[in-house]
Amino acid sequence: MNRIRLTKLMEQSYDFNVKEVLLTAWDLFKRQPLYSVGYTGFIISLELLFLVYLKEYALLFSIFLAGPLFAGFLIAANKIKQDEDVNYQDFFKGFQYYIPVILIWLISQILVAFGLLLLVIPGVYLMVGYSMGLMMHIFAGLDFWDSMEYSRRLVTVRWWKFFVLILILIGINLLGALLILGIFVTLPVTMYALYVVFEMITHKVLTED
Repeated sequence: MNRIRLTKLMEQSYDFNVKEVLLTAWDLFKRQPLYSVGYTGFIISLELLFLVYLKEYALLFSIFLAGPLFAGFLIAANKIKQDEDVNYQDFFKGFQYYIPVILIWLISQILVAFGLLLLVIPGVYLMVGYSMGLMMHIFAGLDFWDSMEYSRRLVTVRWWKFFVLILILIGINLLGALLILGIFVTLPVTMYALYVVFEMITHKVLTED
């Protein structure tokens, strides 16, 4: 998928159904529940390890580990969606894209935080806009800055619908956190939902000769 095809996609517009995205994400989870829950448990355990026993290094988790770890959900979602065999090791393949993923993860969060500090609205806009950034690199092969920019431009076409989807996903995770163990389900479903909407939007572009 190159920049010309992406530009055409944005010019021609697109649409997606939020309910369909959520149901498809739930279906992906149900097809690999043990790996999904187990991997979520690994991430949460690792984060707690830093927060409880390595407090002075907790920031290092967010900078150097969180991005590649969460990217693993997206790679696994792609394999599940394509009916390929999925192994637990597949969830760790986000580290194959280590440097670009870290740059996308870190720089997008810095820009979002800066936007929130300024007028709030720019930060919210960027938070939603950069939601496809990791997938733009992993599945479209763009460099880190183009991944962020094309994500922002693509999401802007249907920004309000993405905003609603992300609000729902945040709400689901808050509920999951309140139920404690629920987060082991809601977190992977959230990441799968982000993959699903990306795949829905770019499917024809990705498969175009």
